[in-house]
Amino acid sequence: MGAALGTRTMTKVTRRFLPLLFICFVVSFLDRVNVGFAALTMNKTLGLSATEFGLGAGLFFITYVLAEVPSNLALERYGARLWIARIMLTWGVLSAFTAFVQGPITFYLIRLLLGAAEAGFFPGIIFFLTTWVPPSYRGRFLGSFMAAMPLASVVGSPVSGLLLGLDGVLGLHGWQWLFIIEALPAIALAPVVYFVLSDKPEEATWLDAEEKAWLSEAVGTSTATATHDAHISVWKILSNPTVLSLAVAWFGLTGINYGLSFFLPQIIAGFGTSHLTTGLLSAVPFAVAGVSMVLWGARSDRKGERRLHICSAVSLAVLGLIGTAFSGTLVLKLGFLCLAAGGIFSALPLFWSLTPAVLPRTAAAAGIAAINAGGNLSGFVQPAVMGFFRDKFGGFEGGLSSVALFAVLGTVIIWHVGRRLTERTFNETTQSAATEGGR
Repeated sequence: MGAALGTRTMTKVTRRFLPLLFICFVVSFLDRVNVGFAALTMNKTLGLSATEFGLGAGLFFITYVLAEVPSNLALERYGARLWIARIMLTWGVLSAFTAFVQGPITFYLIRLLLGAAEAGFFPGIIFFLTTWVPPSYRGRFLGSFMAAMPLASVVGSPVSGLLLGLDGVLGLHGWQWLFIIEALPAIALAPVVYFVLSDKPEEATWLDAEEKAWLSEAVGTSTATATHDAHISVWKILSNPTVLSLAVAWFGLTGINYGLSFFLPQIIAGFGTSHLTTGLLSAVPFAVAGVSMVLWGARSDRKGERRLHICSAVSLAVLGLIGTAFSGTLVLKLGFLCLAAGGIFSALPLFWSLTPAVLPRTAAAAGIAAINAGGNLSGFVQPAVMGFFRDKFGGFEGGLSSVALFAVLGTVIIWHVGRRLTERTFNETTQSAATEGGR
């Protein structure tokens, strides 16, 4: 009875939330990386150097990081459905305004405002899912949800390439149309989020009493026991050595993600391809990544193991980056890009399947936001570093190598921190869920 009840309940939860959150994340990630495609023509129009573009692309993450913890605390207070809807509406409007920047200063300003508006979206959803998804389901659920990241590039790359072709329509440049059109889905989805999400299992009218009781117990027993004080202060969470270590590890992992997302179109275009061909070829590594992250997440759930799955995937990504940096043909470079994208995107959801185990339920909002905020500083650092190396040496070898080094550091941290977490928390929670769910 327990296994059937768990399967029935999680089927309802998955059908209710996963498609909508998946689409929202596609829109979020598309909005975050479309600046990489806009750069193909925007930089020339605005007179931006590679260093100025890298700085502007990265400034998004300064305000994003600063507003991340306050945003997640507001989400915990006001509820996920209201706060995530607010985030989507404000970032959609500001993203559209990016079409009207006039030079470096206004580009920097809009990127700072956009970062503040979007802050809290991803960690807010991760926190939201800790109240709805038991740990034995998280690998496959988060893998399916975060497959939106590469899918956004699979879909967005050719679409962005086509939108750049609208140059001159109604007197606007193609890159301006790109920002305007790709901002509309976020604005349209904001009210949908408000009416579809439910903040807690107890409030879900679409679950019966038995299903609510099973889900509340399943996610309740999954919360961490890593600290003794259930009402631990935000400051203690922010200064916790494990939280800080995981933030550094996330910095290393996301550096690969943003390095590829912001500069992959320029790497491909360096071989003289057209905008449309660049868009189509740029989609290939992310298509590989979308498939690999779902399969790898399911395998991790099946094996009941996180640490080795994360570290092996990141190691493959590092090899892909090094190969990309020093390969000389388009085919070979594209193959290494597929390896890098497939590896890093397979690791990302597993990181967030492991991380909640270290936090007590009452500290999860601040802790998840702190880890994500610290890690997302790489979104500022890595584009700026890659832009600097591009201007200084005329290629991407130095920038890609620096990204790889940070990823190696992240892998070492996860290997050591993950050993303690898996032994103390993950095995306990998965065994408990497996006993109830028959998995």
